[in-house]
Amino acid sequence: MVTITTWNINSVRLRMPIVERFIQEQSPDVLCLQEIKCQEPQFPYDAFRALGYEHFAVHGQKGYHGVATVSRIPLAEFSRHDWQDNGEARHVGVELLGPGRGMILENVYIPAGGDEPDRAINPKFGQKLDFLERMTRWADKVDRPTLIVGDFNIAPLESDVWNHKQLLKVVSHTPIEVDTLQRFRDAHGWSDIGREHIRDPERYYSWWSYRAKNWRDGDRGRRLDHMWASPELARQAIGHRVFEDARDWDRPSDHIPLTTEFDL
Repeated sequence: MVTITTWNINSVRLRMPIVERFIQEQSPDVLCLQEIKCQEPQFPYDAFRALGYEHFAVHGQKGYHGVATVSRIPLAEFSRHDWQDNGEARHVGVELLGPGRGMILENVYIPAGGDEPDRAINPKFGQKLDFLERMTRWADKVDRPTLIVGDFNIAPLESDVWNHKQLLKVVSHTPIEVDTLQRFRDAHGWSDIGREHIRDPERYYSWWSYRAKNWRDGDRGRRLDHMWASPELARQAIGHRVFEDARDWDRPSDHIPLTTEFDL
């Protein structure tokens, strides 16, 4: 068995106490973090080693973005794709070398895309769509059992948001984003592991805005975080868990962790 977690942590150094809590309670084999917001030498390697995580692939930059994969299983860094085409640290890929040997694990942080869903007046939105198109060209050539996880910043299904009609013109749920993400999915035949286990139209969110004083009462969530697998690998996924309680922890991220268990 191999358990893999994805979590947009929104500053790993600031939120290391809740990372430690999560590891102590859930103990995944591999933890994929997004928005670590630090350069590689600043990453809290010693804190992870103290928790039993000895293997790292960290792609960071000063103050923004950044991704890291930490593991109890030996791994080798496999790739760093610049799908943003501007040098931002938004991806790192690894190959598992112990249990799960041969699995490629891609950890990605897709741009949020700004506030206005119109690339003519909002360049960030255009960058997001272009990022996804570069990912799609890559996915068309994937030829190994691969799991891609992370903050996709898109909630594709009506049941992935608290109010479909109200969010149709809000970045993260617009038809053009959903269509662009679907092209990425079709390019490799990815299986949406979360929705294989938590079936549409069941409620399934992974992010709640900090602007809501009581996120549970309003429950204005969106499913922005995903775990997608190659078809053959998807058949080995035997469980998927969502940890909403982490949104209540002290100084939380606005995202929660998702974990998939594989029988490899």
